[in-house]
Amino acid sequence: MIHLILFGPPGSGKGTQAVKLAEKYNLVHISTGDLFRHETSQKTELGLKALEFMSQGMLVPDEITIGMLKKKVKSLPDACGFIYDGFPRTIAQANALDHMLEENNESISILLSLDVPEEEIVKRILNRGISSGRPDDNDESIIRKRIQVYLQETAAVFEHYAVNRKSKSINGLGTIEEIFLRLCSHIDPLC
Repeated sequence: MIHLILFGPPGSGKGTQAVKLAEKYNLVHISTGDLFRHETSQKTELGLKALEFMSQGMLVPDEITIGMLKKKVKSLPDACGFIYDGFPRTIAQANALDHMLEENNESISILLSLDVPEEEIVKRILNRGISSGRPDDNDESIIRKRIQVYLQETAAVFEHYAVNRKSKSINGLGTIEEIFLRLCSHIDPLC
C-alpha cells in the first residue's frame, strides 16, 4: 500500500496535484482541512472536540487530528493507498503518523515536496485570491508570514523522512502537466 505525503509551502500546487495523483494511482486524497470540516459538520465526538479548540482560535491538538486521520484510514480498508495533503505539519505529527502506520506494519512510502520560489508562491496565491474569497489570499504580508511559518515549523518534516531517504524535492515550476509527470516519475517505481 502506498502512503504518500504531498508536501510544500502554501500555494505550491499540492491540492491540484493531489487530485490528479489520486485519480491516476487510485489513491485516497486525505486533506486535514476536509477531515475537520466533515467531522465538525457531522458533529462526531472528534469533531465536537475539535470545535472546542477552533472556537477559541486555538490549534486543534495533534491527538484529535490523528484520531480523525486514523478513523478515515480505517474506514477504507480496501484502499490502494493514501495521499496526505497538509499533514504532517510538525515533527510531532510526523511521529504520530509514523506510529499510526506502524500499528498496521506500514510506513510512509515517500514524501514529495514541491519546490517553488517564494516570489512565485506570492504571485500564485494573490492570483488565487481573486477567486477564492479568502482574505489571507489577498494580503501579501499574510502570505509571506504563512511561508515563513512553513519554513520555520513545517520544513523540518522533510528532514524527518530524508533520514530514511524517503524525501524527494520536486521542481514545482512549469505547467500542471509537467509538474505532474515529475511527481509520477517518483511514484511509478513504488507501484
